[in-house]
Amino acid sequence: MPSIGPEWLVVLGIVVLLFGAKKLPELARSMGKASGEFKKGLKEGTTAEDEPAAPAAQAPAVQAPAVQAPAPATPVEPTAPVQPPSSQPGDQASGG
Repeated sequence: MPSIGPEWLVVLGIVVLLFGAKKLPELARSMGKASGEFKKGLKEGTTAEDEPAAPAAQAPAVQAPAVQAPAPATPVEPTAPVQPPSSQPGDQASGG
C-alpha cells in the first residue's frame, strides 16, 4: 500500500479549506453516487451492445439520397505575370 506523503496532506488541507468540514461528507457521498451510476451505465451499455437486434422488430431503414460531389473547380489563370519586388538600396535599413 502506498504511503501518504506530505504533498497529499497539503492537498487534503486545501480541500478542507475550500469546501469546509461540513461539506466534505456530502461531497464524498455525491461522488460515490456518481461513480455508482457511471458503473451502472457501463454495464447497461455493454449488455445493450451484446444483444442481437431483431430485423423484423425495427422499422425499415430509409436510404438517404446520394449526394453528388461538386464539380471540380477550374483553375484561375493569372492575368499578369507575378514579379518579385525590386530591392532598391534606399528600401533596406542600414546595419550600422
